[in-house]
Amino acid sequence: MSLHLLLVEDDATYAHGLAADLMGLGHRVEHVIDGRFALAVIDREQYDAVILDRMMPRLDGLSVVETLRARGITLPVVMLTALSMATDKVDGLEAGADDYVVKPVEPQELVARIQAVIRGRRWTVSETDTIRAGNIVVSPTSFRAWRSGQPITLANLELKLLAELARHAGEVLTRAMLIERVWGYDFEPETNIVDVYIRRLRIKLTENGGEDPIETVRGIGYSLKP
Repeated sequence: MSLHLLLVEDDATYAHGLAADLMGLGHRVEHVIDGRFALAVIDREQYDAVILDRMMPRLDGLSVVETLRARGITLPVVMLTALSMATDKVDGLEAGADDYVVKPVEPQELVARIQAVIRGRRWTVSETDTIRAGNIVVSPTSFRAWRSGQPITLANLELKLLAELARHAGEVLTRAMLIERVWGYDFEPETNIVDVYIRRLRIKLTENGGEDPIETVRGIGYSLKP
């Protein structure tokens, strides 16, 4: 399984070497140099997991993971650090990290531990934070979605659209309703923006097999199968 990873590390030399190794194993890696940049890109992009250095200037790793959890974001976080004392590990895990790995670490082991965290997360999303429609699960506060237990990579507007459809599964939502609820417009713009995003959703929802769960109600709008 190819992963989309965010590496948060202020040591540029170490980060470039680790990123190259991870990309050599077939994964996509984006690198930022401190915690503030990490929080900013997590708000904009979808990642499978974060590899997070603990000791960084301006905003350290513990503060980053505490902020994510306070926001309800359950994105898997593996803390990567040179601090190896048991108390350091406990601090990282209690802050909300899913695993704590001491540098240096073999890239294959790091990936294996990330994948173990992801597997454990597939069916353990808080019930109070989920919307379910058939075999589709959407977690709006963590910006994640799954179908049949498999994660679906969605851009923010795609996820908002899927969440709205799932919230009203079995009902027909008009284009005007979707424009207002997802895009926030109180008018229907002179574009086919809803149709474009529905087409993107269909591709992503069916890329691992399975039938198209979105029904088109000609001349009216769309409905997600319950």
